[in-house]
Amino acid sequence: MSAIDNHSMLTLARWMAGEFSNQKQASKEPANYAHIRVFFRPLPFDFFSGLGFYSEQVYDYDLWSPYRQAVHRVVNRGEDIYIENYGLKDPLLYAGSGRSLEILHTIQPASIERRYNCSMIFRRDGDKFIGRVEGKQCFLERKGRQTYLISEVEITDRTFVSLDRGMDINTDEQVWGSAVGPLRFEKQTSYADEISFDRLSQ
Repeated sequence: MSAIDNHSMLTLARWMAGEFSNQKQASKEPANYAHIRVFFRPLPFDFFSGLGFYSEQVYDYDLWSPYRQAVHRVVNRGEDIYIENYGLKDPLLYAGSGRSLEILHTIQPASIERRYNCSMIFRRDGDKFIGRVEGKQCFLERKGRQTYLISEVEITDRTFVSLDRGMDINTDEQVWGSAVGPLRFEKQTSYADEISFDRLSQ
């Protein structure tokens, strides 16, 4: 791993680590967007022997019932940064981990399972990172139909923009996801100080 690549990975980690809210977007367009909070909470270094995150997405009115939870492992691969995706075998046990370190630290490697073909690939573009899901093999069943995920993400030091869509595997028709544009979040709290940068940079 070159020093430049390592620096980019650590920069992305710093920018990701935080609590984000789309309150401004939801207030401006309430008919199109609900108020959502997204948490990217760093996992202890020893979880992956490297850089990892727990993520949680919740509606602001129901913080203890996340509608999306995942664990991520950040891996440097040359010019690209891969963020592997893992599901939680019993996600309700870990609801609230985005806000509570006590709950977060109950997550163990045996609690997760890899979601193959669902990694996000990031590349730096000036003052932001652009990410997309790898290929068209990240399959999800929604509304009784088999779909593949298209996910596009943009991260800066203060913002997180995300657009997820599910496309029918046979017709490429959009089955689920936003039809009016991406979710636009602003960072409310940084968790960068919870990352063991000294161990990661060795």
